Amino acid sequence: MIRVLVVDDQFLIRAGLVGLLEAAPGFEVAGEAADGAEAVRLAAETRPDVILMDIRMPGINGIEATERILAEADGRPPRVLVLTTFDLDEYVYGALRAGASGFLLKDSGPERLLAAITAVEGGDALFAPSVTRRLVEAFARHQAPDPAAVASPGLDALTSREREVLKLTARGLSNVEIADRLFISEATVKTHLNRTMSKLDLGSRAQAVVLAYETGLVTPGS
Repeated sequence: MIRVLVVDDQFLIRAGLVGLLEAAPGFEVAGEAADGAEAVRLAAETRPDVILMDIRMPGINGIEATERILAEADGRPPRVLVLTTFDLDEYVYGALRAGASGFLLKDSGPERLLAAITAVEGGDALFAPSVTRRLVEAFARHQAPDPAAVASPGLDALTSREREVLKLTARGLSNVEIADRLFISEATVKTHLNRTMSKLDLGSRAQAVVLAYETGLVTPGS
């Protein structure tokens, strides 16, 4: 059973999401919040597996709420799936930097939504990695790589194979595709990626993609 906290300031959208989850087998609504402050409070109280997070809300927005929730999480942090009205949204980029696991358009169908929740809860693969890569590339083009970040002890601590896996992850390849490219098992890919995220203190695959571009490890269009 995947427990989901629904966060959206629009009542009809929130009610529709709650209704969908309550009717779907394998999902349970942990709570619903109308703003970021309420989301932070309920996340601590209910400890959901996944949070469906709206971005543009009055008061504390979805980015700040995501940062607070992940920073204050006790034990395994929840996976945050951002909901947005259009994919190339600078707010979504900010949420991915803050640790959100992925994003989904609000006009996505029920099956796509449930599949996305299941994917991010499992943590095996970022939902729609090629779309997320396109979003990250669009905003990374406007930023010069940070030389200090490229030379940081964190990146230096990665093995050559871990760097290779990180690069391919940032380019939108799934674990299976990376395994085929490098002639290794999917389990080995997961091990390398988990070690990379641990060394770099990253909470989600999306954060790894953002970091790869912002440090210049991968460049837009490469």
